[in-house]
Amino acid sequence: MSGFDANNVYSVAIHDAPAATAPDSPSETERLLSEFLMQFRVGGEFIYRDNFRGNLLLKQYLLEVDLRHISLFNEELAHALQERPAEILPLFENAAAKAARTILFPLAGTSEERTEKAIEAIPKVQITIRSGLNLLQFRDLTANVMNKLVRIPGIVISASVLSARATKLHLQCRSCRSTMTIHPPGGIGGTGGGSDRGLPRRCEAAPPEGQSKDCPLDPYMIVHSKSTFTDQQTLKLQEAPDMVPVGELPRHMLLSADQHLTGKVVPGSRVIATGIYSTFQPARNKNSGPAATRHPYLRVVHLEMTSGASASGGSNPFGIQFTPEEEEEFGEMGRSEGFYERFAKSVAPSIFGSLDIKKAITCLLFGGSKKVLPDGMRLRGDINVLLLGDPGTAKSQLLKFVEKVAPIAVYTSGKGSSAAGLTASVQRDSASREFYLEGGAMVLADTGVVCIDEFDKMRDEDRVAIHEAMEQQTISIAKAGITTVLNSRTSVLAAANPVFGRYDEGRSPGENIDFQTTILSRFDMIFIVKDEHNEARDKLIAKHVMSIHMNRPTQNTDNNGEAIGELDLDKMKRYVAYCKGKCAPRLSPDAQEMLSSHFVSLRQHVQQVERDNDERSSIPITVRQLEAIIRISESLAKMTLSPTVQNHHVEEAIRLFKFSTMDAVSAGSADGLSRGELNEEMTKIERELKRRLPVGWSTSYQSLVKEFVTSQGYSSHALERTLYVMEKREIIRFSGQKKIVHRVGV
Repeated sequence: MSGFDANNVYSVAIHDAPAATAPDSPSETERLLSEFLMQFRVGGEFIYRDNFRGNLLLKQYLLEVDLRHISLFNEELAHALQERPAEILPLFENAAAKAARTILFPLAGTSEERTEKAIEAIPKVQITIRSGLNLLQFRDLTANVMNKLVRIPGIVISASVLSARATKLHLQCRSCRSTMTIHPPGGIGGTGGGSDRGLPRRCEAAPPEGQSKDCPLDPYMIVHSKSTFTDQQTLKLQEAPDMVPVGELPRHMLLSADQHLTGKVVPGSRVIATGIYSTFQPARNKNSGPAATRHPYLRVVHLEMTSGASASGGSNPFGIQFTPEEEEEFGEMGRSEGFYERFAKSVAPSIFGSLDIKKAITCLLFGGSKKVLPDGMRLRGDINVLLLGDPGTAKSQLLKFVEKVAPIAVYTSGKGSSAAGLTASVQRDSASREFYLEGGAMVLADTGVVCIDEFDKMRDEDRVAIHEAMEQQTISIAKAGITTVLNSRTSVLAAANPVFGRYDEGRSPGENIDFQTTILSRFDMIFIVKDEHNEARDKLIAKHVMSIHMNRPTQNTDNNGEAIGELDLDKMKRYVAYCKGKCAPRLSPDAQEMLSSHFVSLRQHVQQVERDNDERSSIPITVRQLEAIIRISESLAKMTLSPTVQNHHVEEAIRLFKFSTMDAVSAGSADGLSRGELNEEMTKIERELKRRLPVGWSTSYQSLVKEFVTSQGYSSHALERTLYVMEKREIIRFSGQKKIVHRVGV
């Protein structure tokens, strides 16, 4: 047999002899377990007997048992179950099957016929064990915990298709037609349905009288119609990204789930798996290593969902439990005066200023309410924010902070991530040669936040891959014969630099922002972060940076002397999880009225800017932007645990939107001129210059300034910009450190 070591326990029923008393004899253990199932009660309720009966009547032959209850019933039994689960579990399942027959067929013991009927009706019962053991990380799984019960958290990154594993094989000899039954052991690498490994090599039937027996070697064939099979599925569990030490690759672990535990999870779900840490011998090939080395895997006995598509109930999406005291404290926090300001200041407190950006990030953390319309259409509730700005404005630091504070977050950098790494890739299983899906960053961060740094350095084809994830919140894949849709209900926080490395004031936003309108309209808020020179502000920033570097957190105050960042990281994380699980605000009629009228005026404003500048705005204001303001106001209401969106929430949302996206739309006007007027002046200056300066002639820069700015009253900005554009078009050329202007072309 080339699989796991046999874990069958052979027990002999002891008749007439005095009953065994030590729980280490298998029959006594089985008796104790049977007693536990039938007699354990909490208060006046026999919880397991009643639950079991309910399950049996629904034809579900399974029962979930809490390990703590077993330890209350018999300490030694619980200890044995933790130390030797592979031995005790089969006994438990036998005891459960017997208990099931007693419950459903109370008269089963009276006649043999009835007993056989009961055994046929309930062949096998599955026991799942829910335990409160301490969580072990992947890196703590050592040889010491081999064959014991362990409990590990992680993310399911791929799930195989269900396969059938034989539990009872009916064999028939090819030559003498004699039959026999064997029970192959479970787990990965055990005897499969069609494999001949582990079958007896010689025919074991006694020869008929007077005849010699000449059955060949390997005589048995499997009669599939008389064998019994059970579902089996292998899952691949990866440790959560926040558990991985810096500089290490995330570890993987194979999980083997069977019967009722199969088909429970999809890639991207976060689970806590309880199981028996065992080993298997991989199929022999060149790189499988020496014969004695065995590969570890986990035989699952219980799966707990902590989040993801299949988390039950939906009330607690992040698997974080809250105590009543904590809930009360959070309620008070939400109702306290000026809590929104306080929370915003606690976002990355070591970064000076940019309060509006911190407020936007606060909204992103909480998110709006997602809605499913009667026709099945989904409206997303997640808020996407783009920070576009000069280097050195602490964009990446904000992203890193969000990664720490969001309950689920994935941080990637644009240059190093491909489309497949962000969405999903199709891999081929080395053993079964089947294709399976592995989720990427957007799938792993389902119901969380994806932080993408260096967004502008991404290749265009990779950036297109996340269009669908940002608006429809799904990722559809059609590769290698797999067509499927994965969930990616994530918020995106992206940071990018403008085209020229830093924001060029003289150019329109369209020239500075090199993104397509398609991706820009999917961002709810776009911040243009400029590094402005302002002496008073520079002094404050310098003082702030100095106090941080000198490690004086006591002086962490803003310019009004108020302390900032008084909420600690862990509390913020828990509060965000609590609000997301508890609250989904809706608009009030007043707020509705206010929003719709405001949207119309926004569109008019954009139209006006477009008319002035005589070009389409690079940042579109579409219906998506109206939805964006709705989402922002919902998240502001959610932050204070308010069930409806009031007027002041909408006002703040509109203010934030104006400060971010609308500012970006109208950016680029200089010297008090709108861009339309500026363009007009530039055209006039260019015409005049060409008339005054024939091809091949030159003049000094100073005389041009005197001529156009001083005597004719054009703005110096317009002159600068015209000369810059003409140089780019190679009409003029500068020499002598830009002092002399030569006309070289037409």
